Parts: sequence; structure tokens; C-alpha cells
Amino acid sequence: MMKIDDIAAFVAVMRSQSISQAAESMQLTQPAITRRVQNFEETLGATLFDRQTKPLKPTAIGMRVYEQCRIILREVGALGELVASGGEPTGMLRLGVPQTIGDMVLLDALQQLKETYPALQTQVSNGWGSTLLSKIELGELDAGCALFPAGKIFPEGIQGQSLSRMKLLVVAARGSIRRKQSKLADCHAQGWVLNPDGCGFRAGLQRALAEQGLAFQLNLETFGTELQLGLVANGLGLGLVPEPLLHNSQHRDELDIINVADFKPLIDLWLIQPRFIGNLQGPVELFSSIVAKRLRQ
Repeated sequence: MMKIDDIAAFVAVMRSQSISQAAESMQLTQPAITRRVQNFEETLGATLFDRQTKPLKPTAIGMRVYEQCRIILREVGALGELVASGGEPTGMLRLGVPQTIGDMVLLDALQQLKETYPALQTQVSNGWGSTLLSKIELGELDAGCALFPAGKIFPEGIQGQSLSRMKLLVVAARGSIRRKQSKLADCHAQGWVLNPDGCGFRAGLQRALAEQGLAFQLNLETFGTELQLGLVANGLGLGLVPEPLLHNSQHRDELDIINVADFKPLIDLWLIQPRFIGNLQGPVELFSSIVAKRLRQ
């Protein structure tokens, strides 16, 4: 007979590709994890890992079993949440936010969560939207706020709610570009100060340039909106920033907005979460409302 504990151990090893890390995440000993995985293999009558490799690699059937086990654990979790949804939220709430907006929204959001739900601990991860979405699918995060284009379609079992729509603005050091209205072809040679590869803003800009046969010139890549805007204000290239973040920046008076007629991207702030999160729904909705309100100020 299959046991949920054996399935959970197998999934933990698959995610970490390490018996020791899986044991740590489940607060079990390594022999206990090994025994549960072996029990699961015996129940299925299949070898799920190639034990001649380091780190552990799944067999072909192991990968197929893993995908099914993720669904099983998600549905078992949803079943538990249905009966627990009326209780006071306790334990750990695992949230994700993009690096782009984290500095601006987290202080207020975490403070209000602590005041409203004192028995709940909050853990926050930063990452690009695609990374946060993947972690929610894998059960590593309970929910997150992420930046995606309008009309984004989410995987089965994940629901998304658009909280706010924002313009992405092209900015330059004040007085560095005489024409405040131009096209990409007129200004792209200035080069850009952007997030590292993986950022949706950067990817959208690269697509727009490629469609016109224009070169993408990256002058500097660095994390953090305020740092990027400071570098742009110092004349090191053009920047690309959501409108609310520019208005809240200490560098806003040192920058000009460049009206690029053929590049006017929009980005939505989404709340993304599994279909069922039980009594964590209240804290998640509070968090998302604070984030959205902070961005509208």
C-alpha cells in the first residue's frame, strides 16, 4: 500500500537531488528518508533513481512518477486545507516578491502581517516572476506577487489575479537627451542599465529591438531599482522602470522620461497562488492588498 509519507520523501529528494538536504527539509534522519524512498520503489516495483550518479538523478520512470506525485501531494494538501480553513493562521507563510518591487513594499507589508496575524511567521523569497511561479507549482512557496504581461495564462492548479497595471517608462539622465519624444531607433545607441538576464522588462525590450533590427547594447547590469536609477542619473545609460517606482525614487528629479513612440510596454502586478491555501488565504490577501496599495501611492 502506498503511503503519503513515502511519496513526500521521494518528492523531497527529487527537489533537492540530495538525501541529506531532503532529510533536513523534512526534519528526519538520512536513513529514514532512504528507507521511505526504498519502500516507495518496492511498492511501485520500479527503480526511481540512478544511484550511480552524484547528485542523484531520476530514471525516466522516476521523472514520470515525480510529476504524478506532485499532483497527489497538492491535492492531499488541498484536502487538509479545506477542513483547516476556519482556524487562526499559524506556522510559516512563504511568500515571493520580485526584486524590482521588494525594497518598496516589503517593510509595510511584513509589519502589517505581523500586527494582524501575530502567531504567523513570514518568510520571503525574491526572484523573477517565472522563478516564483515555479516555486509555487513545486509547493516551495504559498503565494507570491509577480510582474507578468496582461492576459498571462497560468498553469493548471495555479490561479492569478491582476492587482495593478503599470506603465514601463524609459528614463535618462536629466538633460542628456534633447528630444523628449523619439523612437527606439533614435535612442537605443545610448545603451541600457538593466537587471541581469531573466528579467521580463529586459526580455520585452530585447524583443522590441530585435523586431526593428536594432542592436541591444547593455552598458551595466545590476539588481535593485534604486541603484539602477542612480546609475542612469549619472549618465551611464538609459533605464526601464515601472511608473510607480520612478515616482517613489529619490532620483526622480535627476531623470527625464523619454516618450518612445514605438515602445510603450505595460506590466501587470499579479497575485499568484494555488487554488487552495486554507486559512492562509486571509494573510495572502492582506499581503497582496498592501503591495498593490503601496504601488499606487
